Amino acid sequence: MEQTDKYYMYVLLCEDQTLYTGFSTDVERRFQEHVKGEGAKYTRSHIPEKILFKKQFDTKHDALSAEYAFKQLTRAQKIAHLAREGINLE
Repeated sequence: MEQTDKYYMYVLLCEDQTLYTGFSTDVERRFQEHVKGEGAKYTRSHIPEKILFKKQFDTKHDALSAEYAFKQLTRAQKIAHLAREGINLE
């Protein structure tokens, strides 16, 4: 049986200019959940403004590992990583 699921690590920009990183199989749906206050606790008080970045992975493990690794970075390192992907915040 062929696997059809896609796994994503994503980064949101919140209204207060903070970054939120998550994992999902449907980033747009998950973003809407965050906006409605139905997502993570963090995004209930830091309202997401837009999806900055998403990257697809073949396995759930790989996507979760990428999410964890990104969360371990400092804000400056996260901004530098996003800049390398062509996303400039400043």
